[in-house]
Amino acid sequence: MTLPTWAFWVALVVMLVGLIGTVVPILPDVVLIWLAALVYAIAEGFATIDPITFAAITVLAAIGLTTEIWVSQLGGKLGGASWQALLAGMGLGALGFAVGLFVGGIGALPAAILGTLAGVLLVEYLRRRDWKETARAGAGWLAGCLVSGGIKLLLGLMMVLLFVWQATKG
Repeated sequence: MTLPTWAFWVALVVMLVGLIGTVVPILPDVVLIWLAALVYAIAEGFATIDPITFAAITVLAAIGLTTEIWVSQLGGKLGGASWQALLAGMGLGALGFAVGLFVGGIGALPAAILGTLAGVLLVEYLRRRDWKETARAGAGWLAGCLVSGGIKLLLGLMMVLLFVWQATKG
């Protein structure tokens, strides 16, 4: 089924908002790109966005959704954080996310980042009693968090380009 041209442009604008969301934490990111591709593909009967293309977009989205977890954890590990600190960081990050959802003005993602960083720093300081090593572990986690944002941006861009390529090839 062929969709009108405006449907492509609406999907693309939604995807661009998702792409911006990979660097602006208050906006949805790769999930929004994936949802736009899904709605478009269903609406056009998977004609131009065929199941193989949609599966590729889905794999990129799945990697993008999990990248914040594994890249920031890797950064923390490379910075010298212990598994206990990383686990505490995940717990306080989840708590921060929940608090950020309900406390106005903070936002879930910034609260999750602050909670995770606090968890890593707290446990590392309690383990080592050395602020220099604690700061190194926290900086490693934070660097991983920033790198994950760049990876998400690249994955989102790949998703959008794949969509445009397939949707416009006719």
